[in-house]
Amino acid sequence: MNGWVTVLIKASYLLAALLFILGLKRMSSPRTARGGVVWAGFGMLLATLATFFLPGMHNFALIGLALVLGGAVAWITGRRVAMTSMPQMVAIYNGLGGGAAAAIGAVELWRFADSLQGSGWRLLDSTVRASHVSNDTLVAVSTIALAVLGSLIGAVSFSGSMIAFAKLQGWIDRRFVFSGQRLVNGLLFLLVVAAGVLLVWGQLSPQLVVAFFILALVLGVMMTLPIGGADMPVVISLYNALTGLAVAVDGFMLQNEAMIIAGTVVGAAGTLLTQLMARAMNRSLGNVLFGNFGGGGASSEQEIGGAQKPIDAADAAVMMAYAERVVIVPGYGLAVAQAQHKVWEFAQLLIQRGVKVRFAIHPVAGRMPGHMNVLLAEAGVPYDLIADMDDINPEFPNTDVALVIGANDVVNPVAKTDPSSPIYGMPILDVGTAKNIIVIKRGRGTGFAGIENALFYADNTRMLFGDGQQAVGALVTEVKMVDG
Repeated sequence: MNGWVTVLIKASYLLAALLFILGLKRMSSPRTARGGVVWAGFGMLLATLATFFLPGMHNFALIGLALVLGGAVAWITGRRVAMTSMPQMVAIYNGLGGGAAAAIGAVELWRFADSLQGSGWRLLDSTVRASHVSNDTLVAVSTIALAVLGSLIGAVSFSGSMIAFAKLQGWIDRRFVFSGQRLVNGLLFLLVVAAGVLLVWGQLSPQLVVAFFILALVLGVMMTLPIGGADMPVVISLYNALTGLAVAVDGFMLQNEAMIIAGTVVGAAGTLLTQLMARAMNRSLGNVLFGNFGGGGASSEQEIGGAQKPIDAADAAVMMAYAERVVIVPGYGLAVAQAQHKVWEFAQLLIQRGVKVRFAIHPVAGRMPGHMNVLLAEAGVPYDLIADMDDINPEFPNTDVALVIGANDVVNPVAKTDPSSPIYGMPILDVGTAKNIIVIKRGRGTGFAGIENALFYADNTRMLFGDGQQAVGALVTEVKMVDG
């Protein structure tokens, strides 16, 4: 009977892994992403149910209570969270995944520390020769090594994600730097590694386990504090990859196929996404972690001439109503104003007048990967009207009006013209080459990276100041009055 149960559990894990992979594949397209999330969710449900039948499982009441409480919290927060807070939710849930992986490793390390305390066992004890090392000893060493590695990665992901959440929520200043910070972080990393090596060596004690986790958590905090807000999409992707890696390592430690496959899939996807995000900013991952981009308040040495020229909604509406091509560039300000539905209403009015309308999305627009795509999909914008940066940039010179709504750093031309700027070299949307530019902006402040935008002072740019939703609502009203 137990043999059949084991076979069914393994088969369930295999099916769950297949659902994970197929779900991730479907998430690659906005048209099938919703179904992909459902497929992956069913895979996780199947894996969870199968785990209840593993030999030696106990504490079912506590496990069930944790699942009910966790599921209730996730359901409530998932339904109530605003789209503007979606990056924060992703960061905190990702961090909790890393924390869970670290907790699994902590339990294993504590179990070994408790069982071996006072036994005098050492991995490289002088009385032990390599030819006489027992299989039990090798298993213990490998388990401890995997527990240490999974705990380190998971703890860093947990504390780093919590800091990322606090930054996105506005609870912490965008950056925290001090002289010699890289040296301090390097020494802290070496201390964590040293503590991990001692644990694997066999110097197991509850005190060392606690010290190891404290150092790992502090390392995650210290890694994230100096990173600027403009780098948050890359940071979220990186910690997502680390969480997946920690889960996979724990899967090897527990010999759990579902954890191995799920963690590997998440880790691989997060790694690829991190590389894509870094490439979109023309920077290496090391520069993201240790550079100064997104410094918040950093200024350019290049003087920006001219002045910001305002325009009213009536004139802007007429300009776009009689245009042949209009490109709409959404940014985080659109999310803050919850203006995506009004924007799509406005775009539909233009399309009805025969205007060719497209939406331009920068890879790191918003504060997490795909943020703008999700907003537009929520409003019902057809996917074939949405273009990425590489596809839309050649079209800007032939665009009559580019409408920028709440975007700042991703359209800033100093990224191409000013070597002294912190964002120099970052690929941008070439909005400045459009014939006319209208920027909807709440005020005259800088973007999340704290850098003045030369686009707002260009001769072909007009500023429509005001809340995004109200400004677009005024455009909708004025377009309806054209020829009416």
